[in-house]
Amino acid sequence: MPEQNKIAVFGGGCFWCTEAVFSAGGGSAYGGKMFPGIISVTPGYAGGAPPEAGKSPTYEEVSAGGTGHAEVVRVEYNQAKISYRELLTIFFAAHDPTTLNKQGSDKGAQYRSIILYYNEEQKKEAEAFIKEIDASHPGGAPVVTEIQPLKYFYRAEEEHRDYYKKNPYQPYCQLIINPKLEKVQKEFAELLKK
Repeated sequence: MPEQNKIAVFGGGCFWCTEAVFSAGGGSAYGGKMFPGIISVTPGYAGGAPPEAGKSPTYEEVSAGGTGHAEVVRVEYNQAKISYRELLTIFFAAHDPTTLNKQGSDKGAQYRSIILYYNEEQKKEAEAFIKEIDASHPGGAPVVTEIQPLKYFYRAEEEHRDYYKKNPYQPYCQLIINPKLEKVQKEFAELLKK
């Protein structure tokens, strides 16, 4: 990986939504436009205990809630074109970080709001960002996003990768993902134009 390329890992509910948001609907080949500087977005599982040696957790296991893992996305990005702070801004704008173990109708710790950091710099920036959010609305609900070091990342099975691109007319995509994409594309129009 080139030196300017970095990795960020976020969980903000169902990874179908989070993947679609960070790829802004799937990249230009699918009618959306990837945020400049984002190289790839990969759904997966992280934040739980390591599974047995050589065995990755499955969607069914994570969905059942017994693994401790959250549905997350691994974002590879070029820090010369998009900053970690901009990624944090997109992440927090695309989900509700004040609800514990819940996003919309998705309930359980596998859907929790979580940031998994690669280094101390990411940890400090995420902590500072959350303090800013909490300070901006002193009377509002506090941010409950977990911040923890990334120990393991397991790629999701093939059928969960590029889910929105492959299934844009599926009811979940129409009712849940489309409104999130519209919000993100509106709020970050200038960033998308870069």
